[in-house]
Amino acid sequence: MQQLESQSLQPKIPQPLKNTVMVIGGAEDKVHGREILHTFFGRAGGVEARIAIIPCASREPSAIGDRYRTIFADMGAKAIELLDIRERSQGEDPRWQEYLEESTGVFMTGGDQLRLCALLADTPLMEKIRMKVREGKITLAGTSAGAAVMGHHMIAGGGSGESPNRSLVDMATGLGILPDVIVDQHFHNRNRMARLLSAIACHPDRLGVGIDEDTCAMFESDGTLQVMGKGTVNIVDPGDMFYTNESQVAASDPLSLYNLRVHILCHGDRYDLRQRTIVHPQSRPTP
Repeated sequence: MQQLESQSLQPKIPQPLKNTVMVIGGAEDKVHGREILHTFFGRAGGVEARIAIIPCASREPSAIGDRYRTIFADMGAKAIELLDIRERSQGEDPRWQEYLEESTGVFMTGGDQLRLCALLADTPLMEKIRMKVREGKITLAGTSAGAAVMGHHMIAGGGSGESPNRSLVDMATGLGILPDVIVDQHFHNRNRMARLLSAIACHPDRLGVGIDEDTCAMFESDGTLQVMGKGTVNIVDPGDMFYTNESQVAASDPLSLYNLRVHILCHGDRYDLRQRTIVHPQSRPTP
């Protein structure tokens, strides 16, 4: 039995955040309670919020951007700007960078994560967003494709309904907001556990995070992940994994993964990203 190289077993230590990053599994409630969107609005400053909406993952960015603009306007946001980016050169637009200086929240919509990365990666606009997240000056949220891009390694596409195998998942480079995780979205709704496992077999130093629709994984400044919404957040922790045949089999052959830890979390549950442990209810502070 071939052991994994010791270097690949070392989990990445999460980089500290000073504000919340909200990673949403897609199809969040936009009509009724809007719990997740209200939470983003509140974390971004409530009626003092200055929100930048980035809809460029969508093929119809104006339509999807206007929908979120209406939602946040109805909530009472102080200012809302639609960053309708359709060419990489627009990532250097000084007008939008100036607006970001005053922004308190940035919301990335769904669509195609490859398109989103192609337009934003390594642009001055994206670097400013990343810097402001690290400095705690904005609350960042991404839904669906906007969630998938959060890690350094990104699931760009793939299949479902099979055993884990390398051909089941297409990997690309994401935006690196949360570089230590690999995110998958629409998770149980589209039967994506096998493709997340396939991604983790390729990158066993990362933490897998699979998020259901109308569900949010909130990465908090205290190093915890908190769950909100109607579905579940699935954590795939390969920290104790000591073997996979990923490098030895053909792309379509099934994968072996030994000693994975899997946690399934629902609304209100919390996970310590530094210790990679559940925060038990009895150890949580009293509200």
